[in-house]
Amino acid sequence: MSEFVTLGDHISVQKGKAPLANGYAGKGAEPYLNPEYLRGRAHAELVKAGPDAVRAVDGDTILLWDGSNAGEFFRAKAGLVASTMAKISPSKVFCAAYFLHVAKYIESYLKSQTNGTGIPHVDRDLLEAIRTFCPNSTEQRVIAAILDTLDTAIHKTEAIIAKLKAVKQGLLHDLLTRGIDANGELRPPQAEAPYLYKQSPLGWIPKEWDSKQLAELLGDIDPAMRSGPFGSALLKQELVEAGLPLLGIDNVHTERFVADYTRFVTPKKFAQLVRYAVRPDDLMITIMGTVGRCCLVPEDIGQALSSKHTWTISLNQNTYSPYLAMLQVNYSPWVLRRFACDQQGGTMAAIRSETLRSMRLPAPPREEQRLMEERLHEVSKRIDLEVDSLAKHHAEKSGLMDDLLTGRVRVTPLLEATAP
Repeated sequence: MSEFVTLGDHISVQKGKAPLANGYAGKGAEPYLNPEYLRGRAHAELVKAGPDAVRAVDGDTILLWDGSNAGEFFRAKAGLVASTMAKISPSKVFCAAYFLHVAKYIESYLKSQTNGTGIPHVDRDLLEAIRTFCPNSTEQRVIAAILDTLDTAIHKTEAIIAKLKAVKQGLLHDLLTRGIDANGELRPPQAEAPYLYKQSPLGWIPKEWDSKQLAELLGDIDPAMRSGPFGSALLKQELVEAGLPLLGIDNVHTERFVADYTRFVTPKKFAQLVRYAVRPDDLMITIMGTVGRCCLVPEDIGQALSSKHTWTISLNQNTYSPYLAMLQVNYSPWVLRRFACDQQGGTMAAIRSETLRSMRLPAPPREEQRLMEERLHEVSKRIDLEVDSLAKHHAEKSGLMDDLLTGRVRVTPLLEATAP
């Protein structure tokens, strides 16, 4: 007998129904299943269901999403299946845990095949035509256990990363409002030791500190703040397939410079536009797309130009730490409030030069800034290690899914080794 089966012979597909009432809190209210709730990112909306409602019992099925998440599978929770979801119930030839991994394995294929001029969806015939590896139940359970172990490692690592990021945010706030005293310890809060603090345009700061506008912290470079080139200074037809990089918003991520270059200029053009050259540890801030993302230019940048889609800022590094400035642009409430001045209709359309130049930052003594950097770098390194570990877990799982869920590699030796 073949160990490969066609899904259409072994699954039932039941489309969800719209509820009778949204936000219903009376007797018979049920959770309305949607991606944000199933991902644990939102509370369930309670609804009142009609007599033909489709329900999921916790753990008995998986759900296939249409719409913006078309082709994505979710583990079911108890509740009402949304009208943009389908309830997928496998037959008994599949162990439930194994079938979930099969579903996640075919997910990328289904996403690539979604269609619909309105709401994207997966054709039922396409899903049912898929052939998949279906060994005996004992082998299915072993495969599922192996992949479940990796899923557990992934979830734990994600939780560690989230916790470390929260620690870093809290540490950043404490360091930039309280600082480090002569004993190398965080100063006590202002409420506990008011004599250590003074008022400033940023609020309470340690007496030894100042608050300065960004314009006062710029390096002795002309121009220390730049965005461009604009218009005829650099025409699209002057870009070349290889040469010196022209950087843009795709290179600037939050705290992370991505050296994936897609636009280049000739050395001659670079020389003409050298005023827009970037330097190591310059701040780059996006002013299109996701406005306000900030990273530092890496030490090994070489020759490269900034573009009109970013602000590039060279600080006087003897006076102020680019690293501390970068973190504040990304996270600090005083910078985010300042950027709110440029919002239009609730959306930040751009960041004006004057908004940046007049932006205030707390200015501790440079040696104290260095100590702050050390502590923040330590947490960042721990986050980077966990992020690397997470990437390895994902790569390992992807490789194992390719091997185990196709029958390319069998777990039969493991079964034989444990047989009595």
